[in-house]
Amino acid sequence: MNLMSAETGKVYTVRDIVTDDEELNAFLFSLGCYVGEPITVIAKKKKTCVVSVKDARYSIDKALAEAILI
Repeated sequence: MNLMSAETGKVYTVRDIVTDDEELNAFLFSLGCYVGEPITVIAKKKKTCVVSVKDARYSIDKALAEAILI
């Protein structure tokens, strides 16, 4: 399951990040989003997803949210 199919307000654990882009992996790691880290979906819209990671909130696009498996 990915972040776009997650329920809002529920805490999940990042299981995998499906991307071949090393720069994207480094960016997510700098945000604190990596395998084993708790993540909460705060809100979802058609093209974006607002998530909470390590007491910070981020708005990510749909493609990135679909690459983060929980």
